[in-house]
Amino acid sequence: MHWLFTGRLRVDKITVKIADLPQSLHSTKLVQLTDFHYDGLRISEELLAQAIEATNEAEPDIILLTGDYVTDDPTPIHQLALRLKHLQSRCGIYAVLGNHDIHYKHSKTEITSALTSIGINVLWNEIAYPLGEQLPIIGLAEYWSREFNPEPIMKQLNSHTPRIVLSHNPDTAKILEKWRVDLQLSGHTHGGHIVIPGLGPAIFYYQKLLKKLPNKLKSWEPLLLGDCGKVVRYWEWAKGFHQVSQNQLYVNRGLGTYRPGRLFCPPEVTVITLISQ
Repeated sequence: MHWLFTGRLRVDKITVKIADLPQSLHSTKLVQLTDFHYDGLRISEELLAQAIEATNEAEPDIILLTGDYVTDDPTPIHQLALRLKHLQSRCGIYAVLGNHDIHYKHSKTEITSALTSIGINVLWNEIAYPLGEQLPIIGLAEYWSREFNPEPIMKQLNSHTPRIVLSHNPDTAKILEKWRVDLQLSGHTHGGHIVIPGLGPAIFYYQKLLKKLPNKLKSWEPLLLGDCGKVVRYWEWAKGFHQVSQNQLYVNRGLGTYRPGRLFCPPEVTVITLISQ
């Protein structure tokens, strides 16, 4: 989207405390990438190359991808896979799908197949143990699919076991409050697109303002907000780190630029270091 303001790629580095994290996993380094929207329009080849280079420079123990590799047509996933095959990590790459990755009936299969062909492990209501049994990685089905059902997955784990959850849509953090989630990684929101410096995503404040309008004017909300009003319910979680009850949530701003474009909301590669609490 060359006519939109995207901003330069930013590498955000955070440290997250994990209770009961074994000493052997202290200082484990994760890199999260999300929301590529690789379709020839919403992410440039230059930005994608920079994100891959920044990821490899971080020398991560594991790379975690949280969905929306394409926009609607799944065909570009094959070209994206040729680029993602250059990602490097000690314990592999694990991924979940986003809502755009299941747009058509065949999308899920095609995208999963393309990512799997280059060694990326796609999780759909599954648990993986690339870092050992003491820190499982849970990958949930896309929230807007009929198969989103975290209960059977979460019940498989002992409550004393720390875990990382990959879930494309941050709204799922509300549902996951009933279980232990030491770190949930999400995307989907693109950081809110337009951010008011020092305050947060403009849409969060815009929605609060709309709630105060008379009912007659509220009927205009879909025209004013477009699709943004349907993206998530909890826009206050649109980017960055959040405490959700006893759980921890991090929302990456994503790489692709979607309408209405980005302002004070640069594309993001997240480097996360885990430490014992």
